[in-house]
Amino acid sequence: MSYFDRMNAVHIDILKEIGNIGAGHAATALSKLLNKKIEMTIPDVRIISFDEMMDIVGGADHVVAAVFLRIEGDAPGNMFFVLSLPQAERFIQQMTGDAQFKLTSECSELSLSALQELGNILAGSYLSSLSDFTKLNLYPSVPELSIDMIGAILSYGLIEVSRVGDCVIVIDTAIHEEQQPDDRVNGHFFLLLDPDSFNIIFRALGVESNE
Repeated sequence: MSYFDRMNAVHIDILKEIGNIGAGHAATALSKLLNKKIEMTIPDVRIISFDEMMDIVGGADHVVAAVFLRIEGDAPGNMFFVLSLPQAERFIQQMTGDAQFKLTSECSELSLSALQELGNILAGSYLSSLSDFTKLNLYPSVPELSIDMIGAILSYGLIEVSRVGDCVIVIDTAIHEEQQPDDRVNGHFFLLLDPDSFNIIFRALGVESNE
């Protein structure tokens, strides 16, 4: 029986609470960066299959904007923050004040670095929350931005995690200005832990490997 099979609603609630704490830290950091009040919520945390992961972002051939980083420390793994291109454009428009911005091959370095910074803030905040909750030493590598087919972007992480199962943890996110709750930027975190890290993380969350 895999670790995912042994997880129940309580463990999902724990992961969601960790996400909510991280979202609060991220909202504070984004508010300072943008000089405006930003709200961030974690509407859902799920355990999904590889196929479902591809489906929720439009299929393996769908082009997205993704920030990838390596989780280092006691429980290594990979984390991806994925936005559809319209959602990525909306965020950059909010950050740069350029309401006409579009993602093209001629995007400015400033615009693309804005997406990298978003991924860096969100991932750092989430990992800090996860580290505090589990008492594990976890920290992110320098984030890398890719605009490509989601299947190509996720291929490395899937090769590793497929050794222990066919599921990943997905953490939905919703970001908006305090005064504009209907103008949300919606994205997904995909948490793909290395095989040896599953035992470490889930045991820290109360899931024993011999159950």
